[in-house]
Amino acid sequence: MTVTAWVFSGIVLLFLLFPLYWMFVSSFKTNLSLYRIPPQFFPLNPIGDNYVEIARSKAFLTYFGNNFLTSISTTILTMSVSVLAGYALSRMRSKVADKVCVGLLSTQIFPVVGLIVALYTFFLHLGLLDTRTSLVLVLSATAIPFSTWLLKGFFDDLPLSLEEAAEIDGCGKLRILTDIVLPLSKPGLLAIGIYTFMVAWDDFLYCLTLIVSDSLRTLSVGISMRYLGEVSYDWAQVTTVSVIGSAPMYLLFLFFQRYMVRGLTAGAVKG
Repeated sequence: MTVTAWVFSGIVLLFLLFPLYWMFVSSFKTNLSLYRIPPQFFPLNPIGDNYVEIARSKAFLTYFGNNFLTSISTTILTMSVSVLAGYALSRMRSKVADKVCVGLLSTQIFPVVGLIVALYTFFLHLGLLDTRTSLVLVLSATAIPFSTWLLKGFFDDLPLSLEEAAEIDGCGKLRILTDIVLPLSKPGLLAIGIYTFMVAWDDFLYCLTLIVSDSLRTLSVGISMRYLGEVSYDWAQVTTVSVIGSAPMYLLFLFFQRYMVRGLTAGAVKG
């Protein structure tokens, strides 16, 4: 790389990392100091009071717990459906399977805002409005099409001779799937697991629309309702909660980024 390319890459990297840095350093300031002009980029007297206050907040623990339960439930449901659907589409080996995959992926073109009213009415008539079930179902429906398509790519690449040999030995389809196909598709399973968990963890609009009770709100909606007022914002608390709330995603991607990238690229190419 030339010097110009290195300089340009450094500027882009600085531009991308600065919001994360600013969020982190702001969590060690008071709310009043964040309104200083010019801004203080390096806190001279960092404080940890914001973290102590958040740790003592029952509301934050509730929001964080709701976020975790919703994300885990969504991940389990999405992976269960995507594995079965992806395997079925992979073994159909017909134009119908290709059309189904196109139909699944075409659902991703619809914007979330355009579906909100219909989803609200749907769950209202079912009596599931303001329940964690409605949120898990919607988030799973959002992640299943892409996850199914990705896993189909992995299953397509597996040699059928392995399954045929297992059938000769008396194995049923379910046992072939659990004992042969899934162990060979671990990168894909890990990729869609992380992808689904991140989609559910970062959700805002669905929870804002479908959840009314404060005890069921997830972290992003809880922050907006509790710390962002109509007149003034408690930015110190917002940045502190944001640092804690985003930490699991950073750690998850840090430890599994190699497997996630490998799984996403391999499944996409094979599909």
